[in-house]
Amino acid sequence: MSYSVAVLMGGPSAEAEVSRASAAEVARALESLGHQAPLVELDNNTANALAEISPDVVFPALHGPPGEDGTVQGFLEILGYPYIGSSVHGSAVAMDKSLAKTIFREFGLPVCEHLVFDSHCDPDTASAQVHARFGDRVVVKPLGQGSAIGVTPLANGGDLKPALTNALRFGHGVLVEPYVLGAEITVGVLDPAGESARALPVIEIRTAGDEWYDYENRYTAGRSEHVIPAPLSAATTAELQQIALTAHRSLRLRDLSRADFIVTDSEEIFLLEVNTLPGMTPTSLFPDGARAVDISFPELMQLLVESALRRASG
Repeated sequence: MSYSVAVLMGGPSAEAEVSRASAAEVARALESLGHQAPLVELDNNTANALAEISPDVVFPALHGPPGEDGTVQGFLEILGYPYIGSSVHGSAVAMDKSLAKTIFREFGLPVCEHLVFDSHCDPDTASAQVHARFGDRVVVKPLGQGSAIGVTPLANGGDLKPALTNALRFGHGVLVEPYVLGAEITVGVLDPAGESARALPVIEIRTAGDEWYDYENRYTAGRSEHVIPAPLSAATTAELQQIALTAHRSLRLRDLSRADFIVTDSEEIFLLEVNTLPGMTPTSLFPDGARAVDISFPELMQLLVESALRRASG
């Protein structure tokens, strides 16, 4: 059966261009299956554009706020459109790194200690508090951004104030945690309505030299290598997949998510965060994990559309 799937993209997010790249891939895959997949920019005309289309399903191919923080999900709930991805609650909680880590800790998941500073904090005072608690080898993150935007890892220490000032530009406050040396690991979770959630294969992300998986390395072809399966012990692999599933459930997510980790040389695991709308670009990790279990990108899109429709009819 053919459906009309409106693909939301762009908007005021710092990740708008990545969103548009994801949306283009999503629309292309859906159209290859015979569906209509009009692209809809997230702006003050979105409600009118959706009314003209009258879609069966909305695919929010959005990254960062306001598309991934529950705002757009609430908008779609009010308008009455079935949509792919997590609910208002799950989206909002996952986007707040501090709140999500608090929940992970309640579920016994392995997370780093952290400090949080509000958006009005004084960078000098915050720097002193971080030094007293963790020293200067830390990672500084905006509380509510994705795609590593505004993140500064201080692997060798250094002046914290510029990193804090940079992260504060994005609003909503800042999270600081100790720097942990290890492999960058990710695990996707596929959770269609009416089916049991399953963890996708564990992926190690490798970048050149002393680089890390920053915005440029995420979205520039050839700047990172995705090793599937990650070269870890069977026990660690199984533990990572179980943690990803538990994190997904603890935040009450649905359809899909992707958990990011650091794993040390001794295979100690640290859960960093969970993304509720993983990227769907040609360099994105979630589609790679799906392909590794023989789910092509068009098949993945079909699964997600059918999930949203089942939920709406259920």
